Amino acid sequence: MLYSLENDDLLVQVRDHGAELRSIKERADETEYLWRGDPTWWKYSSPLLFPIVGKLVDGKYRVDGKTYELPAHGLARISDFELIEQKKDRIRFTLGWTDETLAKYPWKFRVEVSYALVGRSIRVAWDVTNEDAMEMIFSIGAHPAFRCPIVHGETLADCYLEFERDEDAQKIQLAPGVFFTHEKTPCLHGKQLPLSDALFHDGVLAFDDLKSDAVTIRSTKSAKSLTISAPGFPYWGFWMPEKGGAPFLCLEPWYGHADVAGFDGAFADKEGVQKLAPKAAFHAEYTISIG
Repeated sequence: MLYSLENDDLLVQVRDHGAELRSIKERADETEYLWRGDPTWWKYSSPLLFPIVGKLVDGKYRVDGKTYELPAHGLARISDFELIEQKKDRIRFTLGWTDETLAKYPWKFRVEVSYALVGRSIRVAWDVTNEDAMEMIFSIGAHPAFRCPIVHGETLADCYLEFERDEDAQKIQLAPGVFFTHEKTPCLHGKQLPLSDALFHDGVLAFDDLKSDAVTIRSTKSAKSLTISAPGFPYWGFWMPEKGGAPFLCLEPWYGHADVAGFDGAFADKEGVQKLAPKAAFHAEYTISIG
C-alpha cells in the first residue's frame, strides 16, 4: 500500500512493502527527485538493507556452526512492514521476526523505520532492537536512488558530486561479483567529483575513509540539488548500473558492506557488522534535503 506525506515544501510517497520511499516531489513546481523504480533499469527506489548490506559469498553465512542463506541486501527490502503511526507529515513502520525469518536469520529482532518531513528535508530514522537472548549480528544501510540529472534536458556530464569537506579518499577495489577486497585506489581529491558512466563501469564506488558527513548531487547548468547527510556512518557507496545511461544515481550510507572476496568465516567475524546485546537497541538516521 502507498501512503502520502506532505508539508508546505514537499509531497512524499512511501509504501509498506520494504518501508520504501517511492516519491519525493517539490510542491512549488512538482520536480521529482527520487527514481520511481522503473524495472527497465532497476525496480527499487530506496530499499532498506537489513540484516546485511550487499552480497554474501555464495549467498551463505555461518552462525554457531550452522549455515544460513540470505539474498543480496537481506530481508527488509522484500518484506511487508506494518504501519504503526501516520500523520500528515510523518509515518512509522515496523518489521518483526517470524518463524520464517528465523529460518534465514536466526535472531528475534524488530526494526522500526520512520520518515518525518521538516521543511525541505526528510529525516529517515532506523531503530533496531535485539529481542533475543543472545548477541545479535547485523548490518544496515540505505540505498536511495535519485534522478540524475534532476532537471530534464540536462545530461550526466553536467552533474557532479559535491562533498561537505575536502577529500583525499581512496575507493575500495571490488572483486568479481561485487565483493570487497583490501585493495584501494585513489579516487577523490577536493570537494567535487565529476560524474560519468565510465566512473561506474567497475560497479559501486565504495569508501570507508570519507571525511564528509554530507554529499550533494549538483549541476553546472541549474540550481536544483539533492543532499544526503548521514553523520557517523562508517561506509558510503555510490552506484549506477554498470551498463551506462541510467537516469539515476544512488547515494548510500551504510553500517556494513558486502563480504570480502573469499570470506568463509563466522558471521560475527565479518568486517563492518554491528553487534547488539540482548534486549539492546541501535539507532541511526540520515536526512535527505532538496536544494
